[in-house]
Amino acid sequence: MGFKEQIDTARLPQHIAVIMDGNGRWAKGKGKLRVFGHHNGVLSVRDVVEGAGELGIKYLTLYTFSSENWNRPKFEVTAIMELLISTINKEIRKLMDNNVRLNTIGDMDMLPAKCSAELNNAITQTAGNTGLVLTLALSYSSRREIVQATQAIARKVESGELKAADITEEVFSQHLHTSNLPDPELLIRTSGEYRISNYLLWQIAYAELYFTDKLWPDFRREDLFEAILDYQKRERRFGMISEQIN
Repeated sequence: MGFKEQIDTARLPQHIAVIMDGNGRWAKGKGKLRVFGHHNGVLSVRDVVEGAGELGIKYLTLYTFSSENWNRPKFEVTAIMELLISTINKEIRKLMDNNVRLNTIGDMDMLPAKCSAELNNAITQTAGNTGLVLTLALSYSSRREIVQATQAIARKVESGELKAADITEEVFSQHLHTSNLPDPELLIRTSGEYRISNYLLWQIAYAELYFTDKLWPDFRREDLFEAILDYQKRERRFGMISEQIN
């Protein structure tokens, strides 16, 4: 019996976040340039998105490019941006066929104009889809997101729109890039690294963390199913004790 057949579809995580790590090391292990790994990583994205859709996962958020990634060699950054454009063009029909709605979080102003235009076009085209919401975290920094949310709230306090006593966790969450998304219940990181890497720091406060040694280009839907099955075997207590949950 495969992992998929063992999953209880009545207890699926509503939102899964993924840190897609290991493209460069995968390519290096094969004697190729790092860009080769990024190209093959796209195949993993396609398979995982289809797998999530098969199960009925509602939200999937992929850490695609961090704000720190801009510091990588210019050749690699340019290649990633070009790959992003070509991938969106190739995948838009598949997104439509699979009822997937595309979304983004992060500092979109940092992206090349052509990249932003293609993304906005894909977001507009898929806006009416009612299936899986696929969010790409691009030029994303969780610390920056938190600072920006704090600044936005402070401006409202200064203008009298809000009182300090009105600031709750819910109000703060409404000022984050993910205000239209539920918090992730499961965070997956590939490549054997045990870091969060400035990703959804506020939102994953109670997420279950799953780490795998597999490099991202080797990660497929069966690996996603395995992670979900592991998630379902855990007891999520949210500060309470087992007897209260049961």
